[in-house]
Amino acid sequence: MEAHPHALVMPTVLFTDRTKWRKDVVRKLETRLNDRLFLHFEYLFFKLFDFNARDYYDINNPVVKILLPKMNYKKDERIEVIRQAYSGLFQLASSGLFDKYVDFIDVYAEVSEQEQENLYHEIIQHKETVMLAQYIRDKGMQQGMQQGMQQGTMKLLSRQIARRFQISPDSVHPMFAGLTTDQLEELGEQFVDAESLDEIRGWAEEKRLSRIQ
Repeated sequence: MEAHPHALVMPTVLFTDRTKWRKDVVRKLETRLNDRLFLHFEYLFFKLFDFNARDYYDINNPVVKILLPKMNYKKDERIEVIRQAYSGLFQLASSGLFDKYVDFIDVYAEVSEQEQENLYHEIIQHKETVMLAQYIRDKGMQQGMQQGMQQGTMKLLSRQIARRFQISPDSVHPMFAGLTTDQLEELGEQFVDAESLDEIRGWAEEKRLSRIQ
């Protein structure tokens, strides 16, 4: 406040849709002695669940991006809402602040490991989040996301190869053990030209050996 003496500060409280917040709450506080008022405090009251998340995708405010997962959205929109939160925060905040506040999105949204996998694939499939995908890959933003990236890519590639050669994905999955996410993505680009499963297995082994050398 000393640096911005003329700034207007508006106390605001944001409530989620948890059951205990559905009832009305006290919105102001006053302290009096006899007829004299010594303190008057009140705040703006908002229930986040009353707002539709998709209406705020284009709002360029990092706080709004962090709070997107606590707003209202359909069940099948969940991954897209979280992706919008990630990408919006990444575009609006410095790398240091992004690393600090992205955890709030995970906590608020209660993102599971499976959703982290789905989220990573959503990120890499959109042009506007290519830089974010690269940042996650280079930075290793968090252990859970890194594992999600690798496991999700492995599962996707296993399903594609299994469909191509009419076999079970479980029989494909083991050949990718020890490969990095980048190597799996490279293999994903190569497998379309493979004429047999043994050829893909050979490529995977070459990539595995290249990490050791």
